[in-house]
Amino acid sequence: MTGAFRPAGVHLLADLHQVDAALLSDPARIDVLLREAALAAGARILHGHFHNFGAGMGVTGVLLLAESHISIHTWPEHGFAAVDIFMCGAAQPERALGIIDAALQPLARNVKTVERGQL
Repeated sequence: MTGAFRPAGVHLLADLHQVDAALLSDPARIDVLLREAALAAGARILHGHFHNFGAGMGVTGVLLLAESHISIHTWPEHGFAAVDIFMCGAAQPERALGIIDAALQPLARNVKTVERGQL
C-alpha cells in the first residue's frame, strides 16, 4: 500500500460531567440537539429513536446517519451524559461535539478520539 494512512472514520467518545439535570431528561430536546449536531457536522440523518426512562430519568437515543451514528445515554441524577459520535467521509464529528457541548455546557469532559479502519 502506498500513500499516507487515512482512517475510514473518526469515532469520538465523550463523557460530559456536571451537566444541568434538566438538560438531560427530555427526549424531544435531546433529539433536536443531536439532529442539529449531525447537520452541523455535514452528516445526513437516516433515522432517529429516543427513549426516556420516566419523569426526571435519563434518555437513551441514537441517530443513524449515512456516515454512521450519534448516540447518547444520560444520567440526570448524576449530571452525566455519554456521547458517541462516529462519522466517515467528509462529515466532521468535532463540529457535532461542539454543538452538543455548547448546549449541555458540561463543567468537565473527557473525550477520546479513535481513528477507525484504514483506507
